[in-house]
Amino acid sequence: MSDALLEVRGLKIYYPVHQGILLRKVGDVKAVDGVSFAIREGETLGLVGESGCGKTTVGKAVMRLVKVTSGEVLFRRASGETVDIAGMSRGRMRPLRAEIQMIYQDPYSSLNPRWTVGDTVAEPLTVHHPQMKPAQRAEKVAWLLEKVGLTGEQAHRYPHEFSGGQRQRVGIARALATSPRLVIADEPVSALDVSIRAQVINLMQDLQKEFGLTYLFIAHDLSVVEHISHRIAVMYLGNLCEVGPGRALYKDPLHPYSKALLSAVPLPDPARSRPERIRLEGEVPSPMRKPSGCPFRTRCRMAEAACAEKVPALEEVGPGRFVACPVVSRGMRG
Repeated sequence: MSDALLEVRGLKIYYPVHQGILLRKVGDVKAVDGVSFAIREGETLGLVGESGCGKTTVGKAVMRLVKVTSGEVLFRRASGETVDIAGMSRGRMRPLRAEIQMIYQDPYSSLNPRWTVGDTVAEPLTVHHPQMKPAQRAEKVAWLLEKVGLTGEQAHRYPHEFSGGQRQRVGIARALATSPRLVIADEPVSALDVSIRAQVINLMQDLQKEFGLTYLFIAHDLSVVEHISHRIAVMYLGNLCEVGPGRALYKDPLHPYSKALLSAVPLPDPARSRPERIRLEGEVPSPMRKPSGCPFRTRCRMAEAACAEKVPALEEVGPGRFVACPVVSRGMRG
C-alpha cells in the first residue's frame, strides 16, 4: 500500500519458555505469528479477536514496547522518511514517540495517582519539547483538557477526583499532547460503563476529524469496532483471518471464525431476526502448541486435510477484502 502511514510485514513475536533447573528452552509462545497489514493516513483500522489472540502485543510492537522476533514495522514520518520501528534501538525510537502515542485500556492504573492531571498531560511536552516555558505548557495543557471535554481548572486535581470516563479523557489528552500522527488505542472503553463508552468513542471520532489522526483501534467488543472503524482485521491465535471494510465485513463475514465471532454479538432489538448462532467446539489451542497449518482448523466445520499443510496467506477475494482460507477463496473464485 503506497499511501500507508503504517505498514506491518510478517510480524512475529515469540516468547521463549524455559524449564528445569538449568532453565533450558523448551519452546516458544507464539503470541504473534506472521501478521501483515497497513493503515492509511486518517484511517481507523479495527483489530479484533478474543482475549489472548495477540492483538495487544501487535499494538505494543508498533510502539516498540516489546521485542520483535522478526518482521518489519514501517512508519512514514512527518518528514517523509520511512523507518523500520522493529529494528530501532530505544535511543533512536525516543524522538519518534512524539509521532506515535498510545491510549491505554485501564484509566485507573494508567494515571499516576501522585500527580495532578495537569502534570500527567504536561509530561510528554516536558520530554519532547523541553524548550517550552512553564507558562506555555500550562496553556497547552488547559487547551488539551478543554478539547477532550474537561476544563482547564481541573488540571490541578488528582486522578481519584475523576470518574472512569473522565480519567480516560485525561489519557486521551495526554496522547494528543505531542500532536501525534498515529494513535494506538488499546481497548480504550472496555473498562468503562456502557453509558460512557459512546461518549468516549464519539470524542475520538471528533478528534480524528479535527486533527487528522490515524487510529489502530484494538478491541474485543465488535459493536464498538463497527462504529468507529473504516476497516477491520480479525485475528485468531496470532494470525489474521480476514481484513476488509467495516460494513462489508459485518454484513457478510467470509472466514468461518469471523462468522462465529459475529454470530455471538448481542442484538439490542430482541424482535430483530439474527443469523444462526455458530457454536465453536473445543478449546482455543495453546500458542505454545499451535496446530500445523491453519490455526483455526481444529475448530472449523469447513476444514480439509490440506488445511494442516501450511498456514494460509491472506488472499484478495473482492475489492479490499482479504481472507486467509483456501476453502473460502476457492468458493469465491468458483
